[in-house]
Amino acid sequence: MRIDRLRIADSGSPADVLAWEEGVEWEPPAGAVVVEMRAAPVNPADLNWIEGCGVVVDSPVADFSPGDLVVPLVRAGTWASHVALAPERLLRLPDGIDERQAAMLKVNPATAWRLLHGFRAPEPGGWVVQNAGNSGVGRCVIQLARAAGVRTISMVRNLELAEELQALGADHVLADDGDAPEAALEIMGGRRAALACNAVGGESALRLMNLLADGATHVTYGAMARRPLKVPNGMLIFRDIAVRGLWVTRWIESAGADELREVYGGLAARVAEGGLEQPVDSCYARKDFAAAMERQHAEDRRGKVMFVSGG
Repeated sequence: MRIDRLRIADSGSPADVLAWEEGVEWEPPAGAVVVEMRAAPVNPADLNWIEGCGVVVDSPVADFSPGDLVVPLVRAGTWASHVALAPERLLRLPDGIDERQAAMLKVNPATAWRLLHGFRAPEPGGWVVQNAGNSGVGRCVIQLARAAGVRTISMVRNLELAEELQALGADHVLADDGDAPEAALEIMGGRRAALACNAVGGESALRLMNLLADGATHVTYGAMARRPLKVPNGMLIFRDIAVRGLWVTRWIESAGADELREVYGGLAARVAEGGLEQPVDSCYARKDFAAAMERQHAEDRRGKVMFVSGG
């Protein structure tokens, strides 16, 4: 069969080295399920084709039928019109799920789920503090925490987003500045947080650490500020703060098939019910990748840039 795809032709900036290939001769591996990709987001962290949503067009196994909406659970080259994967590498999605929301299922929702459940899980009624509260992961943390009865304090650079985040279920939204720790401690009424989720680094990360209870956990999953995390000795010696890191790709590669299906199945059900959503900024045909890459780096971008069917 023939497919269309985006291919990296060399090392360098994606806008410069991506190449559009149309009508490429392609033979799916024997025994693989062939999926026509419907939507695939552009992830700023890596731009490496790690998620997307498509519909089965051919399957050698009874577990999948043509027309089933699926997401790959592995890296799959989803910036192509079609991909082929072993059946165990796919997750069938619930009926009625929004394709574009499903395309973003793999990274941000799973990262948020691991933040809340993969370390010291906060008790219902407890507190989680986070920076980058308006990011894709931050929004998912807000929604999943609310569903679990956990309260959130989300720090952001732009307080104009507060109302939008509160509509998702954020309990409190603060400006990520030097006044945030005192305001957060007042909000928590003498209690401290069991978990801090850090996507920024530098002083922002330290502000979160100062809000933690003794023995609590500080998890770094991003470094937007490109500044190192400097941990005061007292946080480790006297406060017993656990400083951890999370790269969701490593979890995906090490988790068993049953665990992946349980986690992603639960997340997919929430998406289908409207209880977990992420903003989409704009959609492009794959062949319009240059415009998509430009939009990806636009200062006024709000949400994911996405490749969709038709290109």
